[in-house]
Amino acid sequence: MRQVDLSRVEWRKSSLSSDDTDFVEVATVQAEHVAGTHKSDAADHLYLLRDSKHPDGPILVFTPGEWQAFMAGVKDGEFDDLT
Repeated sequence: MRQVDLSRVEWRKSSLSSDDTDFVEVATVQAEHVAGTHKSDAADHLYLLRDSKHPDGPILVFTPGEWQAFMAGVKDGEFDDLT
């Protein structure tokens, strides 16, 4: 599991989010701030994703290629019905 240096992370959320809704927050970090990641493993930056209701909970870490694939799936509705 990768350890993220959270002291350098600036989280962003959608402008459509409000305090009474569930949403996720996204951040980008330089790869050298993620323990266990080497430049050969990823590009110079990584994408982070977390649940805004549980900011101390798990964080998903994506390489740029993984992030592109994830976002394409979101846009195509791949995750709309996970039941």
